[in-house]
Amino acid sequence: MLQIRDLIWGLLFIGCAAAIQVEITPTQGEISVGDSKFFLCEVVGDAKDIDWYAPSGEKILPNRPDIFVSRSDETTSTLTIYHANVDSAGIYKCVAKNGDKEAQATVQVKIFQKITFESAPSPQEFNEGDDADIVCDVVSSPPPTIIWKHKGSRIQVAKDVRYKIMDNGHLQIRGIKKTDEGMYNCEARVMARGEIDFRMIKVVVNVLPTIRARQSDVNATADIGSSALLACDADGFPEPTVTWAHNNVVLETGDKYSLNEDGSELVIKDVKKVDEGDYTCIAKNKAGEKAEEVSLNVFVQPKITYLNNQTASEFEEQVTLTCEASGDPTPTISWSFENRVFSEGEQASWTRPDKYESLDRNIVVRSHARVSSLTLKNVQFTYAGQYLCTASNSIGQDDQNMYLEVRYAPKLQGNVAWYTWEGNPTNISCKVEAHPRATVVWYRDGLPVPSANFTNLKIYTTPTISYLEVTPSSQDDFGSYNCSATNAMGTEYKEFLLIEADVPTTPELYQVEPFSSTAVIQFGEPEATGGVPIIKYRVQWRLPGQDWTEKEYSAEDDLNQITILGLNPETTYEVRISAINGKGESESSPAKHFKTEPVREPSAPKIEVKVHNRGNSLKVNWIKQDDGGSPIKHYLVRYKAKYVSDWKPEMRLPNDSEYVVLNGLDWNTEYEVHVVAENQQGRSEPGIRSIRTASEPTTIPDAMGGGSGLGTGAIVGILIVVFFLLLVGVDVTCYFLNKCGLLMCIAVNFCGKAGPGAKSKDMEEGKAAFTKDESKEPIVEVRTEEEHIPNQGGGPTEPNETTPLTEPDGKTVKDDKTKGEAEVKNATAEVKTVPNEAPQTNGNESKA
Repeated sequence: MLQIRDLIWGLLFIGCAAAIQVEITPTQGEISVGDSKFFLCEVVGDAKDIDWYAPSGEKILPNRPDIFVSRSDETTSTLTIYHANVDSAGIYKCVAKNGDKEAQATVQVKIFQKITFESAPSPQEFNEGDDADIVCDVVSSPPPTIIWKHKGSRIQVAKDVRYKIMDNGHLQIRGIKKTDEGMYNCEARVMARGEIDFRMIKVVVNVLPTIRARQSDVNATADIGSSALLACDADGFPEPTVTWAHNNVVLETGDKYSLNEDGSELVIKDVKKVDEGDYTCIAKNKAGEKAEEVSLNVFVQPKITYLNNQTASEFEEQVTLTCEASGDPTPTISWSFENRVFSEGEQASWTRPDKYESLDRNIVVRSHARVSSLTLKNVQFTYAGQYLCTASNSIGQDDQNMYLEVRYAPKLQGNVAWYTWEGNPTNISCKVEAHPRATVVWYRDGLPVPSANFTNLKIYTTPTISYLEVTPSSQDDFGSYNCSATNAMGTEYKEFLLIEADVPTTPELYQVEPFSSTAVIQFGEPEATGGVPIIKYRVQWRLPGQDWTEKEYSAEDDLNQITILGLNPETTYEVRISAINGKGESESSPAKHFKTEPVREPSAPKIEVKVHNRGNSLKVNWIKQDDGGSPIKHYLVRYKAKYVSDWKPEMRLPNDSEYVVLNGLDWNTEYEVHVVAENQQGRSEPGIRSIRTASEPTTIPDAMGGGSGLGTGAIVGILIVVFFLLLVGVDVTCYFLNKCGLLMCIAVNFCGKAGPGAKSKDMEEGKAAFTKDESKEPIVEVRTEEEHIPNQGGGPTEPNETTPLTEPDGKTVKDDKTKGEAEVKNATAEVKTVPNEAPQTNGNESKA
């Protein structure tokens, strides 16, 4: 390359003799601001000086910091522009001189600005709803064209009025939303140079917190050591921080307050009344803060603060009891005495105290705010006692008692007339009510009875009753006695009469209702008891013309009929009755004649059914009624659930049985029970009762029927023993039948013996000979104790003392040879019986 150039210059030199020529390489230059570039000035011909001139015309001197000129040899000089700026632009000139010969060349230097992002921070944050100005400051020469992109697409300003590209290239988004958040591309282009550059800017939209209290009002109770929970939920972006304030003081975790991790829950410990008020929940983030009020309402349980005992005297004009109570809400105060309740009605107010008056207007209740008064007018001794003041509001109540002491003169009570007879002591009772306690003195004929006990007069005293025991020895001891009681409030007298008792009047015999072997007599009480209670009645009956048979019956309350037992059927009797008291016996009533009924079937037993023990058992008791003149042979019992039509098998029980227990019944089921008595003439009408069994218990009771139950450990132990015994039984069976099992191993290995019943070789090979006819199976006959053995006549044998009783299906019912209770297994019944008799069940013998 240099050879060709040198050749060209040589030719020019030859052609132009001594002419000088200058050339600058490159012929023009473009420099980006801040870049550096050099230009080479080459001279053809002899040149003594080679100089460069700035656009201003000034000669460029060596060693300038921004522009540097250097001459490398006699024909070249280099101009270097360092870190060009806009002032570096212009036409630079290279001049070569040699004496009077001069040549020059120029080069135009252009300075341009590359695309430069002066400010395009990322991320840029804005609050939701604000007009966002997304900054992207770009410089270049010529000025660049700015294009904005979002989510890969160019933002079309013309299509969305929310977007606007500002003159400075910024992107404005009016009313920015959370959905506008993301990456934005700020792209700058210089079309003249085809230059392009961009910056990715992250736009973050912060959302002002929203806050919601879980409960705007929280209720708590003071002074019971409880805590109150105040909670609010906050949303926003970024996640807001939550704090709580009360009375403009920020609350922090400590002895009184505790906050959860995000601050949304505030726990107020050991709530007091002073904690009541508004609490502010504050949520704050970069977008701002929001606050919500939560009201804490602190209620106070009622507490009676004033209640004192009172003392009054009978017949005073009035006495007022006062009860004061605190609490929030204001408590309602009521009074109670024994079974009576006195209340002020609705809550009293400051402006109109409520008032309650009893029907007799002697008791008045007034309430004023937290104070209630109970006024008792015309004080009576019956007002004395314990009064209960109750203060209550919506969250609780408080009760306290006070005692009203009423001082009053003695009051005497007791029967005026007392009856007795000579030689029979009686106690004349003088009941004394007095406060303070009274002293009692007895008088006879105006003279006090000595406190020392005489032979026929004795005094016994208790705190409330004085007894005068009189044992009359003659008619003089009957008459008037006086009881006198005295205390600080006064004296009271009461007269008592001791009257000689008489025998009762004759009871009236109304009618006789005869049966075959019994008779029921109905009678009326004597018109006069003689002053003392009837002790018993004597009933006498006989065959006409024969001696009387008698029996005495205790005189119970409302006794108006008696049953005579042991009569003969179809026989005429006469009966009479008399009454007996402590003094003696009345005259007998006129005799009534009656005739018993012929022999017939018994009367229906009187039955009673009760739930027994575990609740699904019933105990059926019955009382024998008239036997119809023929001894009761047995009782027949049958039962069924009411909702089914089929009866359980009928049970036959001995004639002296008194009850049966029905076990294994369904829970919570109503059963109908029939009991029939049967004699030689037939069966009675059934005694009928219905009863429901208990509901099935959810747990197994620890004890049943007074016995102690099994614990869990005992049950587990029993199960283990049963399981072990079962294994032993299986092993023994395998040993004897199949020559296997643990016992077989022991016998073979230790004793060298085969198990019992070991089969012969032929048997082990499957060969066996039963009969000559090998086609027949062996015939085996098994006879059990339950089979009937026919007699020689082919019919059933007649039962005798050793023949077991059987049911219709052929099952044997065992005899109970010992005295006590027998249980009928097939009917799950417990029967009271006697020796050598057994209960029977009979399903075919019910009376049509």
